Amino acid sequence: MLSASSASVVTATLPLVRAHGEEVTGTFYRRMFAAHPDLLNLFNRGNQATGAQRQALAGSVVAYAEHLTGATDLPWNAILDRIAHKHASLGITPARYTVVGHHLLAAVAEVLGDAVTPQIAAAWEEVYWLMACELVAREARLYHGAGVGSDVDVWRAWRVTGRTDDTADVVSFTLVPADGGPAPDFTPGQYASVAVDLGPDDRQIRQYSLSGRPGLGGWRITVKRIRATADSPAGTVSTYLHDTVAVGDTLRLSPPFGEVSAVPGDGPLLLVSAGIGVTPAMSALAHLAATDPDRPVALVHADRSESTHALRAELGGLVNDLRDATVDLWYERVTSDHGLPGARVKAGLVDPDHIPLVPGVRVHLCGPLEFMAVVRRGLLARGVPGGDIAYEVFGPGMLRPDADRR
Repeated sequence: MLSASSASVVTATLPLVRAHGEEVTGTFYRRMFAAHPDLLNLFNRGNQATGAQRQALAGSVVAYAEHLTGATDLPWNAILDRIAHKHASLGITPARYTVVGHHLLAAVAEVLGDAVTPQIAAAWEEVYWLMACELVAREARLYHGAGVGSDVDVWRAWRVTGRTDDTADVVSFTLVPADGGPAPDFTPGQYASVAVDLGPDDRQIRQYSLSGRPGLGGWRITVKRIRATADSPAGTVSTYLHDTVAVGDTLRLSPPFGEVSAVPGDGPLLLVSAGIGVTPAMSALAHLAATDPDRPVALVHADRSESTHALRAELGGLVNDLRDATVDLWYERVTSDHGLPGARVKAGLVDPDHIPLVPGVRVHLCGPLEFMAVVRRGLLARGVPGGDIAYEVFGPGMLRPDADRR
């Protein structure tokens, strides 16, 4: 709990910090990377280039301060869990928080100058360390549960046993532990980090959903190639995996993390996905086909066309193994008459008003932020409780879909 004296200071200075948040975090990253260039290996450079990471850090610190002062009703327990899982998948250690805190508070002083009195600096330092201590505690529990030792080395070598080019821009890899040991179990909806070495002292890490069925003795990840656009560079890791990795190669992966289950509860389930966001849905369908084939489940998936729909070839078989399943596919362009048996194919963008709903349904969303926000708003308007709509976010946008919570 924030002390009373600090709470009053933080409340009074929140507008100032909020107004300069991205300038502060931009200064913070510049300072920290200059002093600790090795930390560049922990951050997505694409998000750094577009400014998305700066926006996310500014938003999370300000929102946490609002939480401490009672100025927001964001579900902070869930948000901190999400951050902790992301950090654990990167192997973040408690010592990192000292480094981040030093440079973040120095950035606040640099940007705001004489406006930052010793009293203001102390109050915001208290905010930072309250958030940091909560995260350190949660991450310690996650490391313990994953069997990660006190050295917080999350990386394990995995051997690539199969490679399938699903579409022109999507490839799937099957993997087994290179040491011959068992593959950790996971829940559909969880992900693993993949660390690749691109050159001397140049490691990059990305998270990918586990797209196969749990309990098979190995894992599968499905990777979309991120192509360059006018606003962002090509994906460094996805390009490396597509162009370089073959059967027999080894990759370093973290244990499975992720607080969002794609198979919540035990009643009717609705899986809504777009693009590569179909990966946790496919894991969920495979899991249910093997363990609970009578559970009512509906898949609503959006894609550009049939040819860009990742893992489409195996969808028909999974639906046949489920005794109460429906599939609605929304393609921006319907390019052929070859439908998927049992699926309804529609042209255009997903209309939340036409997503099938049944009483008591639990929902899992995965896809671009804008897509999830639109679908979530539509489902809320149709009476689905916000607590029954789970969503997965990769990258720095974790606060966005919950902006329309109820």
